[in-house]
Amino acid sequence: MARAQSTDVERSLGRRMRGAAGLAALAGLAWVARDVPAALGGRLSGARAERAARSPQFREGTFHNQAGTRTMVAEPGRNLVRELIFGKQKRRPTAPVPLLRSSAPHTVDTADELNIVWYGHASTLIEIEGRRVLLDPVWSERCSPSGLVGPRRLHEPPVRLDELPPLDAILISHDHYDHLDMPTVRALLAGQSAPFLVPLGVGAHLDRWGVPAERIIELDWSESHRVAGLEITATAAQHFSGRGLRRDGTLWSSWVVAGARRKVFYTGDSGYFDGYAAIGAEHGPFDVTLMQIGAYDRAWPTIHMFPEEAVDAHLDLRGGLFVPVHWATFNLALHDWSEPVDRLWAEAKARDVRLAVPRPGERVVVDEPPAVDGWWQSVA
Repeated sequence: MARAQSTDVERSLGRRMRGAAGLAALAGLAWVARDVPAALGGRLSGARAERAARSPQFREGTFHNQAGTRTMVAEPGRNLVRELIFGKQKRRPTAPVPLLRSSAPHTVDTADELNIVWYGHASTLIEIEGRRVLLDPVWSERCSPSGLVGPRRLHEPPVRLDELPPLDAILISHDHYDHLDMPTVRALLAGQSAPFLVPLGVGAHLDRWGVPAERIIELDWSESHRVAGLEITATAAQHFSGRGLRRDGTLWSSWVVAGARRKVFYTGDSGYFDGYAAIGAEHGPFDVTLMQIGAYDRAWPTIHMFPEEAVDAHLDLRGGLFVPVHWATFNLALHDWSEPVDRLWAEAKARDVRLAVPRPGERVVVDEPPAVDGWWQSVA
């Protein structure tokens, strides 16, 4: 009888422990997921929605590209899910990606200063004529609304956010998670005083995250804003937007950053289109272009450029030095990790395009760029 009672007690205790463990697991998931609703961002409303409705890019409730595009093109006989799981591509580096901590700029005369510091993926610092502009900062471990799932970083940020110098402007190209990151925005809100320049509608996300209205500047394509002596212009791109189930509720853009003497172009995310020639004619030539080269696939050919198309766009833009971005940091496509920059290097040599391929954190002095040394090949 005593043994039976003991067994009953043990079973009861086991059920309670399993129940407690289950509750703890649910509580843990709830804790991790607590920021997901906020990370999805805001929605257009009020004056912001009224302004969006006046945009030439906005019709029937959403933003549109200049030409018709499709975010996914079906290919008979190809199964992207099977390829993602069982594909033979080497989509991660085999060794740690080398990181550098930038030394002081070589340029002394701030009137001519132009340096680029690439931190990984699209996150880049422009040092131009004594001013600093940060592009698409993402410092989180994952580009996702959740800390549990989503593409994870393949290398650490080369510097902490609190190690960034004082910024004059922060530019966002569009609202996808690998370009607009809520924890990073909140950290920059607390640690910097620079305004956020964003395409139309993206300010709704920043509003929800606590960014004050006076630090949000929303621009349509071809609109400009002066900050710290720089003329910053939102220019066209061919892409899409969305952080949840709704698509294209905010605009996407490329950017022109112009000082008195130096000029930079940044693609954001975009497929190749004839708008690059128009931008080059109106705003070029550019001392340096920051060009998206990764995360392409023939299943979405109109919204991300292949490396060879990025060279076409660079030439259309009348670019000087080509610095590739949007590769190396997150695994977002089915190609090999090093394929984008391998293809780019071959195309740049074939077409006599000046190229710099920095390690994450490395400063590129645009007038004295380092020779391309193939550093990525040793870790591919």
